[in-house]
Amino acid sequence: MSTHTTNVPAFAALRPAGLFRHLRAMVALHKQRRDLSKLDDAALRDIGISRYEAHIESSRPAWDVPHHWQL
Repeated sequence: MSTHTTNVPAFAALRPAGLFRHLRAMVALHKQRRDLSKLDDAALRDIGISRYEAHIESSRPAWDVPHHWQL
């Protein structure tokens, strides 16, 4: 018996409605990251992150989602 595991995201096994919900959430996250990259230094200070941290977060791909989203 093989112990090989696949790298298929957990959400790929969801029903179509669940998959659609996750895809919609990923699009929203992508937009939030894009908006984060456009904030000026004063706004970044207000939310407590540096320009570097904003750059790192906004550079993440859409499928790089928070851990609690994964099943």
